[in-house]
Formats: sequence, C-alpha cells, structure tokens
Amino acid sequence: MTTVLRITFLLALAYGGFCLLLFATQRSYIYFPPPTSPTDPATALMLDAGGVPIHVSAHAQQAGDAVLYLGGNAEDVDASLPELAAAFPGRALYLMHYRSYGASGGKPSERALVADALLLFERLRGSHRNITVVGRSLGSGIAIQLAAQRPVERLVLVTPYNSVAEIAALHFPYVPVAWLLRDKYESWRHASEVQAPTTLIAAGQDEVIPRASTEMLATHFKPGVAVLQVVKGAGHNTIGLQGQYVALLAGAH
Repeated sequence: MTTVLRITFLLALAYGGFCLLLFATQRSYIYFPPPTSPTDPATALMLDAGGVPIHVSAHAQQAGDAVLYLGGNAEDVDASLPELAAAFPGRALYLMHYRSYGASGGKPSERALVADALLLFERLRGSHRNITVVGRSLGSGIAIQLAAQRPVERLVLVTPYNSVAEIAALHFPYVPVAWLLRDKYESWRHASEVQAPTTLIAAGQDEVIPRASTEMLATHFKPGVAVLQVVKGAGHNTIGLQGQYVALLAGAH
C-alpha cells in the first residue's frame, strides 16, 4: 500500500469512526436535563406512560381553560411559570417535564416525547374546555405535532425551527446528518395540518435558531393560520426577559 493510499485509508477510518461516535451519542447533543429541583406533591401531576412516570407541574387545575407548556432542551420548565401565569391569567397551567427531566423517568426521544404530550393532552381534555399549547425551542417541534393531531384552541411556538435536522447540518456540515439523525423534528412536515390559530415568536438576535429557519417554517402553514412576530434585540435564551414577550404569548399583536 502506498503512502497516499495508507493516509487516505486512515482518514476514511477516522471519519467513519467520528460518524459512528456521533450516531451513538447524538441524543446527548439534543437533550440536556437540568438539575432536578424539589417536587411539590401539591402541584405535581404524574402520568403513567406505559410504565414510565411523566412529571407534570400543574397550577390552578380547577380553571375551565388550560395551557400545556413544552419547554426547551435544557429548560427547567418551572422557571417559565411566572411569564405563563402573567400571559394566561385564570387558566390552568401544565408544564411537562420530558423523560429524564425533573421527576420523569425513561429516556427522551422524539417519538416518546410526542407520545407523552398526546397522553397529557388527552388527560386534560376531560376537565378543560379549551387548551392552548405553547412550545419553546425544542418543545416547538413537539407542540406542532400535537396541534396537527389534536383540536387545540391555539398554538404558540417560541423560537421555533423548520427542522432540527437542518440545524444539526449547520453544526456538522461535513457529516451526513440526514442519514444519521434519529430525532429530526421536521416541523415543516406538520405545519400544514395545524388548524388552530398559531403565533410564531422569533428572537431578533437568536444565536441558536437562524431567523431563516423560523421564517421557512412559517411558510408551511395554510394561509391565514399563522403569524410571525419578532422580538427585536432578544437572544434565544433571553427572549422571556423582553417586555413584549408576555403580550405575544397572550396573543396581542
């Protein structure tokens, strides 16, 4: 074997090993469970998802209408309670902790998290007339699939993406992401099936989700269904600190 062939072989072997490593560890790049905070039994709703406990923080459960919140990939959803309570006064609030987050068991995956969200929605339908679904960042990809399959009252997507596969390809441009990625969260595939009024809230200075990705997602909804709002000067993780954020959650345009 010539030196050139030997080097080429070693490079190919290293590249293949890198791709294999990414494939094996890919979910560690998507899901970042935050440190577990104490669970208040008085405000905890536990679902049984086929033997896996799913922790849901619940507030004002006796209200007639409800909000189901699906957070970001590294978010302790309880931290979002103040702005949700301000945006949706008088509504019951349900904040789902993904698998391995909070007191939830199991391991997260796209299929599992969407199934858990559907399970929670069906649980809430028995006691609430109208349910608004709010999905932030990673949660936007779960929320849009839920809204495509169930009669939600309204859908709010905060810093949403067209697909996680596209975002991953930006970070790993020399890797065949489309072949390797298991959890693609292709939100664009589900947008046209959403019937509920939808608000997309983008951060003007989002350093994680490119504005083009959010704008592309908006084009996949049926005409008149979705409206895109941009919070100028906000970053991906600081959008909740902006004054207009609560108003946009509430539906003020």
